[in-house]
Amino acid sequence: MINNLFADIILPLAVRGRFTYRIPDNIADNVRPGVMVTVQFGSHKLYSGIVCRVHNESPDIKNIRPVIKVLDGTSLINESQLKLWLWMSEYYLCSEGEVMKAALPSELSLNNFKPRLETFIEFPRKYSEDELNEILDKLKKAPRQQEILLAYLRLVGYSTGTEILPISKSILLSESHTSAGILDVLIDKGILMSVSQTVSRIAETDSFKEPVKQLSKAQSVAFESIKSQFREKDIVLLHGVTSSGKTEIYIHLIDEQLKKGKQVLYMLPEIALTTQIILRLKRHFGAVTGVYHSRFSDPEKVEIWKRVAENDPLKNYRLILGVRSSLFLPFSNLGLIIVDEEHDGSYKQHDPAPRYHARDSAIMLAAMHNAKTILGSASPSVESYNNTLNGKYGLTELMERFGLIKLPSIVLANTREAYRKKLMVSHFTPELLQAMDIALGKEEQIILFQNRRGFSPYIECPECGWIPKCIQCAVNLTYHKGIGKLVCHYCGYTTGMPSKCDNCHSTGMVTRGFGTEKIEDDIKIIFPSARVARMDQDTTRNKNSFNKLIRAFEERRIDILIGTQMISKGLDFENLTVVGILNADNLLNYPDFRAHERSFQLMEQVSGRAGRRQKQGKVVIQTSDPANKIIRLVLRHDYRGMFRMQSEERMTFNYPPFCRMVKISIKHKDRTQLNYYSDILGRDLKEIFGKRVLGPESPVISQVQLWYIKTILIKIEREKPPAKAKQLIIEAIDRLEKEKGASSLKIAVDVDPY
Repeated sequence: MINNLFADIILPLAVRGRFTYRIPDNIADNVRPGVMVTVQFGSHKLYSGIVCRVHNESPDIKNIRPVIKVLDGTSLINESQLKLWLWMSEYYLCSEGEVMKAALPSELSLNNFKPRLETFIEFPRKYSEDELNEILDKLKKAPRQQEILLAYLRLVGYSTGTEILPISKSILLSESHTSAGILDVLIDKGILMSVSQTVSRIAETDSFKEPVKQLSKAQSVAFESIKSQFREKDIVLLHGVTSSGKTEIYIHLIDEQLKKGKQVLYMLPEIALTTQIILRLKRHFGAVTGVYHSRFSDPEKVEIWKRVAENDPLKNYRLILGVRSSLFLPFSNLGLIIVDEEHDGSYKQHDPAPRYHARDSAIMLAAMHNAKTILGSASPSVESYNNTLNGKYGLTELMERFGLIKLPSIVLANTREAYRKKLMVSHFTPELLQAMDIALGKEEQIILFQNRRGFSPYIECPECGWIPKCIQCAVNLTYHKGIGKLVCHYCGYTTGMPSKCDNCHSTGMVTRGFGTEKIEDDIKIIFPSARVARMDQDTTRNKNSFNKLIRAFEERRIDILIGTQMISKGLDFENLTVVGILNADNLLNYPDFRAHERSFQLMEQVSGRAGRRQKQGKVVIQTSDPANKIIRLVLRHDYRGMFRMQSEERMTFNYPPFCRMVKISIKHKDRTQLNYYSDILGRDLKEIFGKRVLGPESPVISQVQLWYIKTILIKIEREKPPAKAKQLIIEAIDRLEKEKGASSLKIAVDVDPY
């Protein structure tokens, strides 16, 4: 009997909608939601897809194709994950296939995962003590073989009557200083035996666990406030000043959930931040704690995925610490999600689709599990704080540092005056150099923050002003002295340092501005005896780079750490007393309606690294505009003042949180064609949304990788349901794509773009 079963399948394609296939009789028992299958799409291509629904509703298609095979009988994806994928595709206006590509480790989606096998050595049976002594006397004439056997007994901790366990072959050979050939002789004689075992790619955690620490009075009040508000609300914002002990409160909340048998997701915006916090979490919660981020290899990601999905409580991860992609893991019993540093821009995925915000998606994920969400920050996003005022979120505030340590004193150093009086030493004011000198004299540590990597943002001909630009993007090339190259930070194009000007052919090109690499060079000259290191994208490309740098700074093997925004938040160093912000103006003058909010947050966060134990820290902010309103607010650590100022501005000009925003980016390799098609879309959208449409216009970076870019911004009233507006936007894009010649366009939609 032929069945009438069909499967709706998500394929990893940027095409909206699900695809229906017929389920053949011979595999019908194995096709169910969450299972991965192979199907044909188009005339020749085969794809692996995820089954999301099995039904008997015959589609209105004459020749419906069959599912070719089931790749794995187990469900890789659970029901709540499928719900999250669907929500993300609808909210962020992308396909479920694009969400699937972002969610699944590639080895899992290709069904390519192979367990890691390692060879172990053990006895083929249990030997009596007499038998063992006799074997050792066999071997007196073969001292190298005897050496291996003695090394084996030593490594397994042999004593009379104890159980003898297997030992790794590689460790045995290393410790006995002998070759594999000699070991093979013992195996051939039947004295030892080799076995292959599946081993974890993830470093195991010591099972010893420290008890959770007692909270201070202020922390206890905050902890009880959060629990009380969770009775009424699903989301609570914990607004706590830097070093107030928010992490310890999180640990108590995690402890409660784990004791209930629930899972917890603890999210952080930067990989660098996981290094310190994972040690604290593992000390308390042991082997149930796992980490998930992009620096793991694909096989490691698959292993973590499987351990989150594992039903065995002795094997599974119930507490995950991760960056934004960790919300895609196969949680089945979430009780709590913590989004630490919730204001941070790194939670937003810009390219490729899905262009999601991990904080907002985490809130939706928690709702799907009937779980609670806590958002934590010393300088919350304007949106989140506004949600506490309108009653959508609960609010708990912790306004004193742990141990009553004072917030750092902040000094403003006027670079314009220092340059005028010729007091600058390279890019350093007298105030900063003096603070550094005093700290080094006391054997204290220093962080210098400059949010530009490389040696120099650009080089210039002093005669005619010619600046080398990327051949693919409308940007200046950044000079990296370490590799002696000019590099584009948008597409990766690299070229050598020019010996002369391409325009007037004069020699003597000069560097302009300064990045972290330049700061490192200068500091080594100014403080030759100081131990200096740099933390930026160039020095942390390897998986363990963060750990090594942070450990070296913790162990006081580094005196001065120079870095970009990855050093600005969440890190906790006992001996760090001085922080220098080298160019506050660069942050404030970025063309973005969030520039002032983000500048305040970044300066407040990096300032908070100083003086976190017994000593009050000192922060020196270098600026050419000490009267700037945002800088004056940072000086007073006045978050509420910043919030009021930004709220008034955004209400006046109708920006979030008082409206929703959708940005459409249109790209074409021909500027004339781009202008033509973007104007068509702009006119169409203005007929629908009127004055709420801004553009089309060229962004600050108007060409990337040879693609010219124009953007259209649409503002949607907060009080109106966004689904209808989004549908109208998609319909307008569909109409444009049907225009003659429009197939060569690239169109990207970004919901909540900033």
